Amino acid sequence: MSFTSLKLHPALQKGLKELGFTRPTPIQSDAIPPALEGRDVLACAMTGSGKTAAFLLPILHQLMDKPRGTTRALVITPTRELAAQIVEALNEMAIHTPITAAAVFGGVGMGPQEHAFRSGVDVIIATPGRLLDHFRFPYAKIPGIEFLVLDEADRMLDMGFLPDIKKVLRHLPQTKRQTLFFSATMPAPIAQLTKELLTNPVSINLQRKAAPAVGITQAVYPVSQDLKSALLVELLKRGDMPQALVFTRTKHRANRLASQLVSHGIKAERIHGNRSQAQRTLALAGFKDGTYKVLVATDIAARGIDVEALGHVVNFDVPAEPEDYIHRVGRTARAEAVGEAFTFVSPEEEGGLRNIEKAIQKRLPRVVLPEFDYNAKAQGKLEVPLAERIAEIRKKKSEDRARSAAKQARRTTAQTGQPAARSSSNPPAARRAAGDAAPSPSRRPSSRGPAKPSAKGQNRNG
Repeated sequence: MSFTSLKLHPALQKGLKELGFTRPTPIQSDAIPPALEGRDVLACAMTGSGKTAAFLLPILHQLMDKPRGTTRALVITPTRELAAQIVEALNEMAIHTPITAAAVFGGVGMGPQEHAFRSGVDVIIATPGRLLDHFRFPYAKIPGIEFLVLDEADRMLDMGFLPDIKKVLRHLPQTKRQTLFFSATMPAPIAQLTKELLTNPVSINLQRKAAPAVGITQAVYPVSQDLKSALLVELLKRGDMPQALVFTRTKHRANRLASQLVSHGIKAERIHGNRSQAQRTLALAGFKDGTYKVLVATDIAARGIDVEALGHVVNFDVPAEPEDYIHRVGRTARAEAVGEAFTFVSPEEEGGLRNIEKAIQKRLPRVVLPEFDYNAKAQGKLEVPLAERIAEIRKKKSEDRARSAAKQARRTTAQTGQPAARSSSNPPAARRAAGDAAPSPSRRPSSRGPAKPSAKGQNRNG
């Protein structure tokens, strides 16, 4: 089957041809024809299978001849990155059409998103939480919805979004609409949701067992926890990995690993939940355009990152669940391409690896890197003991308060012409920062006795 045989609108065909899309993937071949007929679709589709085009193309086709100015399609997705990338994919496919789209997610201002609602863009791609934020206001009523997509429904369940999804659905008009439902797995709560949402759906790949894409070459590198960083640096410097998406267990490890890579002259960035949306967007853009050779990520990026021709994924830490492994390595070998997935396994992580191998029904080959010193002394730890981290945070906060107090003391002195220590409004911290630890002895104390700091003030400063 070719895309031309799907009988999509000529403007869409032109865009697909320019993108180099000639032959649909299996999920696209199975899902697009019934969706074009207006049928509800229930699809079990793994990440990297081409599912985004599978739900976007039939919707775009049906929107072509409809009047503009009314939002008619809503796509709900679990992460900001995935929402942004769906919009990007839509704009590429619809480049020769008048169809408009907007992403609605947290971490950025609501103003432009409000404008998208008010202007009635054709398609809104949104995360559940930010969508509910907008639904509190009258401008966000979308009575014209004719198409609804739930993408990566099982991931939204994992992230605790199921109650939010049900709230979103209550805000939608109870008129007839076409629903396209995509999920990598079908746990019981998701299966129940499909029964509530779908009418006589066409089921696709429902019984397909979760497994990494066939184009992924998988390998395990046994290595002690302390030498994982050195092993990664060695692989990168040997040229075995021109570019790599590297997954760590925690945000803290992602930060420290990225710093260690940079200290070895490797251009690296990191992406995780503690980074602002602007930082995450810049990091991903830099990775895509080749500015960064390595993008270090937590599982927030395991789904939703679509990097064309990404050759390597590295599990720096063994993922907690086999399903997470499948989604992580699914960032490579997308849409029937090929790629390599390496997993660094320390002795204490062997149990997690066995669970993964059991789930994918395959023993992964073990690899020993020639000439790498597996007995070398570790250089720099990724894990800092909790007590040390807390002490460091408290020290930094104390220094920040002292700098702030000193700044206020200088401002007070500049305004009054008197030393800040003599000012009645000068707090103890400011006096200490200004080098005057006690009030002037010539100052008459209040007859009411020394003032006691309030509990509220102590909590705020301490």
